[in-house]
Amino acid sequence: MSTAQTPATSRDGRPNASSERYAGPMIALHWLIAIAIIAMLCIGFYMVALPRGLPFKSDLINFHKSLGITVFLLVLMRILVRLAYGRPPLPPMPTWQRAAASITQALLYVGMVGMPLTGYLGSSFNKFGTKVWGLTLPQWGWDDKHLRGILFGIHETIAWIMAALVIIHFLGAMKHQLIDRDGLLRRMWP
Repeated sequence: MSTAQTPATSRDGRPNASSERYAGPMIALHWLIAIAIIAMLCIGFYMVALPRGLPFKSDLINFHKSLGITVFLLVLMRILVRLAYGRPPLPPMPTWQRAAASITQALLYVGMVGMPLTGYLGSSFNKFGTKVWGLTLPQWGWDDKHLRGILFGIHETIAWIMAALVIIHFLGAMKHQLIDRDGLLRRMWP
């Protein structure tokens, strides 16, 4: 695990959380995946609101699928990097904040795996299948509107939950940066 030498306390005398940083590969994957997930959520919510039959909509759907599978592969890589490098310990904080952080991060990981899986499986129960950057992926199902609807319903529900979790994660980071001023954000800052 990579560590950086920083003062043990912040300007206001509180313990400094940036005394240990995440490993470089973890930081890079965090920000790459974060930007991609926000883009995926925006594209997804936008494209489902478009009327059927627009040529632009099918291009957007194929881009969404390609980006989604790419993000899924990056998430798997991130999980392996986290297992290899671990993570620095959380700074001193109330038990409820530590629990909230752990639960939010765990749910983010579940969503980062569950959302692309349900999207891919939903696409497998469609006559069009899934193309990733022009390459056709194996189709695990058949054209079944009912199963596709169930899987895409789960996919959409996870998307709304992920949007809420991203906001909660961001607000938690801002609380540490602006209110606690404990340097926690520096642990994951490039």
